[in-house]
Amino acid sequence: MEHTTSQEQGKVISGLKHGLDAAEELLREAAQSTGDRATELRERAMASLKSTREALLVAQETALQKGKQAVRVTDDYVHDNPWQAVGIAAGVGLVLGLLIARR
Repeated sequence: MEHTTSQEQGKVISGLKHGLDAAEELLREAAQSTGDRATELRERAMASLKSTREALLVAQETALQKGKQAVRVTDDYVHDNPWQAVGIAAGVGLVLGLLIARR
């Protein structure tokens, strides 16, 4: 499952970069053009930016939903296994304390 999430993140990032690159290229062309051609290029650039913004909002919502799901799973685990959770937290705290003390 982790592998799939990494692939999904890579696809989202790649799509966002592509959308921004396309908009940037269109705006560059529009700066060198005049009249109707410049207007058309600016409109296409704005459409590309709008599409990229929408994709970013979808990615943000997906990340929020996955974060909420992780919080629910963790909360359920802590409620079902309180002593194990305390032991894990103590172990993590000990390791972090040792790492900080070494510096």
